[in-house]
Parts: sequence; C-alpha cells; structure tokens
Amino acid sequence: MTYPVPAPDEAVVERFAPTSGRISGIVGLATAAVILVLALIAGETGTPLGVAIVAVLAGLLIWAALLRPALWVTSRDLVLRGMFSTQRVPLAAIDSVVVTQVLVAKAGEHRYVSPVIGYTVRQTIKSKARDGRGPTSSAPSATNDHQAFVEARIAFLAQDARDRLGIRKGSPEQQALAADVRRSWAWPELGGCVVLVLAFLVWLVVD
Repeated sequence: MTYPVPAPDEAVVERFAPTSGRISGIVGLATAAVILVLALIAGETGTPLGVAIVAVLAGLLIWAALLRPALWVTSRDLVLRGMFSTQRVPLAAIDSVVVTQVLVAKAGEHRYVSPVIGYTVRQTIKSKARDGRGPTSSAPSATNDHQAFVEARIAFLAQDARDRLGIRKGSPEQQALAADVRRSWAWPELGGCVVLVLAFLVWLVVD
C-alpha cells in the first residue's frame, strides 16, 4: 500500500513538545475507559447505557482538549492544532510570539493562540518572586527552559522566512500574507460529539 507524500510546504520541519496536559489527558482517558467497561459489564440498557454514552463523550472531549492540540512548523507555516480546528499561519506573516500561560502568535491584526506551550501559574509566580517584578507582568523572564526556546525559535523561523521571501516586517507584502491564514476543522471529533450528545438526549427521552 502506498501513502500520499506531503507537499514540501506541508512537511513537518520542527515539532514542539507540549509543556502540559499529556499526563492529565492519559489519566482522563484511562478513567473514562474504566467507567465505560464497568457500564458495559453492568448491562446494555437502562442507566448503564447512559453512563456508557457519557463515558465515551467524556473520553472524546478529553482527547480533543488535552491530547489533540499540537504545535509544529513547516517550511511555510506555523501550524496550531487546537481542540476542534487547525490553523496554518504563514511564518513570514508573524510579527511576534509571546509565551505566557499559552503561546500567542500575532500576525497582522489577529492573534493565534495555542495551549500546547505555556507557563504554569506556579512558574509565573516563582519567576516574578525571583525577578522582583510587579504583578502586571504576565510572563516569566526568558530563561533556558523549553517555553523560552519555543518562543525564540518561532521568532527566528519567522524572520528566516521573511528573509527568504525578501519581505520586510510591517510591509504591505507581510500584511497580505497575514490574510492567508488557513483553517481546517476536526470533523471526526465534531461529528462524534454531536452524535454522542444526540444519543444521550434520546436515551433521556426513551429511558
């Protein structure tokens, strides 16, 4: 069997490891699976069926919220895969990247957010205490941690993309690129949620 080869612009150049959510997501999926199994053992109709539907829906939402999100770059785009959609932002269009509790990439007049990379509240508080900064500051100072690396790396790749295309920051060409953001929807996850919610509502009426 042969598989389609990704277009050069779509091939992953660098993927960034998430800073949180994976362990919680795995534990959540395991818990939902245990509840589902217990519900199936108890019986296929009545209350166990409703519990099973809720368990599957919970597992799907946990997957979408905690395990599906991802962040990577191709030779052309910064790709932010979220809970129910994926956004592809041209690297050359990115004006700035800032990591606080989430990663925020600004392109033109729009901000694109990814929960994959971020500082925990505890990290932020510890950094403020260490640096003696006021409460208005929202992100820890740049250190040699993963969050700071991702922030600097994306900024570098954005500048490199502009250099390759001969585009100046703030130029009309860059603004035109900022309008070329593409979004695709996670139809399997969206469809699964709709079907499970409808199934639960039917169960409530019939039971």
